[in-house]
Amino acid sequence: MNEDKFVQVGIRPPAEMRTAVPVKRRKDFPVVAAGVLAVIVLGCLFCGAVMTKDPAYMDLVNYSRPPDREFLFGTDTMGRDIFSMIWYGGRVSLLIGFLSTAVSTVIAVVFGSLSGMAPAWLDAVLMRAAEIILSIPNLLLVILIQAALGDANIWSISLVTGVTGWTSIAKVVRTEVRQMRESEYVVASRCMGGGFFHILWKHLTPNFISSIMFMAVMNVRTAIVSESTLSFIGIGLPLEIISWGSMLSLSEKALLSNAWWIILAPGAFLVVTLLCITDIGSFLRKNRKQSNL
Repeated sequence: MNEDKFVQVGIRPPAEMRTAVPVKRRKDFPVVAAGVLAVIVLGCLFCGAVMTKDPAYMDLVNYSRPPDREFLFGTDTMGRDIFSMIWYGGRVSLLIGFLSTAVSTVIAVVFGSLSGMAPAWLDAVLMRAAEIILSIPNLLLVILIQAALGDANIWSISLVTGVTGWTSIAKVVRTEVRQMRESEYVVASRCMGGGFFHILWKHLTPNFISSIMFMAVMNVRTAIVSESTLSFIGIGLPLEIISWGSMLSLSEKALLSNAWWIILAPGAFLVVTLLCITDIGSFLRKNRKQSNL
């Protein structure tokens, strides 16, 4: 009897059938978003080769000049070349995004792992504290801490954004750690005298890093938005430190003088970058959900 006519139920499908899911995932990868984001990041990193003029030079003769062959994106109200400012300012905005994400991820991993490994009473206390911080609007907390610190700079904004954006990641880390803390390799490491940070680095982090990857990517977007918002309302980076947010802070003067290009260029780059990061983060989240099935 030919066994190919029968379908076996309740067992894993053949290897050739199991390869269909990874192929579908590769097709779902946001190639366009990743490509556009790569171009923007590389342009900001190597802005010296892209800039046509000094972004800090104030050409008062050509202030508020519309886009032309000499000034591709026009000039702002102080005569600075917007095309050069876009690439130089993008480097600052992306730096703030990555620095704040690094700070928030480190805090979330340590706090969430400590809560997951702790006894029930300490775990409850730590989670209640995290939920209290999470209940406060993030932007309001950022504004409050930055106003208390005083004059803003790249490092202060990165730190403030990082220390206020770790709670969601910490809750995910805590859940993952509580599922793994009774695993044989964790118990064996404890019996051999392994400390908390040894177990965290060697055994826990490699297992939950994929679960928080998409949240870390989205934190980059949140940090860039926070920096732009702070600059827009006047408590962010000063005008001499060029970023996409500080460029958008000139929007009031631009609207009064009908210089639409001053807002359009940095706003378009900011929106496109945020959309690309969001698309990649959504892909990582879907990929994680599919891998758990």
